[in-house]
Amino acid sequence: MDTIAPKIEIFQRDVTREQVEDAIRTLLVWVGENPAREGLSDTPKRVATAFKEYCAGYEEDPRDVLDRTFEEITGYRDMVVLRHVPFESMCEHHLAPIIGNAHVAYLPVGRVVGISKLARVVDGYSRRLQIQERLTVEIAEAVDNVLKPRGAACVIDAEHFCMKCRGVRKKGSWMTTSHLTGAFLTDDRTRQEFYQRIRCDGFGSRGL
Repeated sequence: MDTIAPKIEIFQRDVTREQVEDAIRTLLVWVGENPAREGLSDTPKRVATAFKEYCAGYEEDPRDVLDRTFEEITGYRDMVVLRHVPFESMCEHHLAPIIGNAHVAYLPVGRVVGISKLARVVDGYSRRLQIQERLTVEIAEAVDNVLKPRGAACVIDAEHFCMKCRGVRKKGSWMTTSHLTGAFLTDDRTRQEFYQRIRCDGFGSRGL
């Protein structure tokens, strides 16, 4: 039985591009600006285009990229770790950037996946409106459910601009989250080896 995080429902898009741009103009007026002035006249178009890029992950199922695997691995069963995968996401609470790095690992059973596919899984889930905790679970569970390894793991270390640029305004604060399955969760030695490979003692992987 799959244990992947619940799939976010993708609503039918019956909103037009014109409606999106009108909404952005309304926002500009609300903050005290004149959307007709030269510097802002094309801003609604630019913002609409930017949000399509920020949220491109809704156009795909990131698990699909893991379907192509390689079985000629000469019995390799040791840990596979892809460290420091940079990503950009958007906080679903304030529509502010989340920028950080993901570390993804799994223990293969008879097959491996191309390393670029792991990075694409990170991209696919991060290019949505997110909270970091859910993003971490989605990445690890996708690897676990599709590849069926002996275990999968994801650690994310990220900076949240909703905390950096508004509210408490705590610049330099980073949040670390982790999600482990299989042997990474049940075997202390496996878990510690993973943390050692990403050069963190469970947490604090930023910049290493």
